[in-house]
Amino acid sequence: MSEIFRPPVTKIATLAGHRDAVYALTGGSGSTIYSGSADGMVVGWDAAEPAQDGVLLARVQNSVYALRHLPALNLLVLGHNFQGIQAIDLAQRQLAHATALPPVAIFEMVFSESRQRLYVGLGDGTLAVLTVPDFKLEKLLRITDKSLRCLALHEGRGELAVGSSDTLTRILDLDSLETKFTLGESTNSVFSVAYSPDGAQLFTAGRDAQIRSWDVASGYALTGTVPAHMYTINHLAFSPDGRYLASCSLDKSIKLWDAGTMNLLRVLDKARAAGHGTSVNRLVWPGAENRLVSCSDDRSLAVWEVMSC
Repeated sequence: MSEIFRPPVTKIATLAGHRDAVYALTGGSGSTIYSGSADGMVVGWDAAEPAQDGVLLARVQNSVYALRHLPALNLLVLGHNFQGIQAIDLAQRQLAHATALPPVAIFEMVFSESRQRLYVGLGDGTLAVLTVPDFKLEKLLRITDKSLRCLALHEGRGELAVGSSDTLTRILDLDSLETKFTLGESTNSVFSVAYSPDGAQLFTAGRDAQIRSWDVASGYALTGTVPAHMYTINHLAFSPDGRYLASCSLDKSIKLWDAGTMNLLRVLDKARAAGHGTSVNRLVWPGAENRLVSCSDDRSLAVWEVMSC
């Protein structure tokens, strides 16, 4: 049996400046990342130059749980809880579009290049669909009476995975929005859904602290369940090459997994890696570099370097 390669991971920077818990994190162009917080601030950072200060791009009235970068339009879309979505022109650093939505929390947004649609998951169980680039509301679809917590796109199959606080993950047709599959094995709220970069598998995780894998081509058959964390898993994120899956949790840790075997490779926490001291809320792998960025209730972001073999 060949020895498992466990990549060295080093924390290379702490990005500070937010005044409250940081909930939202998304990649931009190149090594740029964007963060959003309970303080209402949206900040841009450069993961390749972490010594530089962040750039304040917006300040809104309510917590920001969701961000999405649209590179072709050079826009950053933020979910302004209880107010709808706002699109920031990154070149001009000014508001380009604003669309009112039902006055509830916005937990996730994804953008379909092929459909030119923005899909928004709301706290009342409604899925909002907006056309781009005009950001007009095209459809509101009530899916459940519980929060829609996470979304993931499979462009090749024209499918949208929707994880909810009702314990279910639904696979919707992108065009009709009809439910094609319902994945019901989770025992509590589903907080993260992520397709592998090759589109062959869907991974789900949430409040029951398990990571489940599903074979997409086999009608989303369950292929594995890993007891991954002590408490709620907040987010899953694949490395750009698909080799690693990172998970983060309310248990204050980040775990790095071999995406093919789900062997645990590294645990990044305060004791072992000078990690976060409170809940780790979201992860992003910016650009092609071996960098992983995390954000936390401790009001900071951490930049990690993952060494390749």
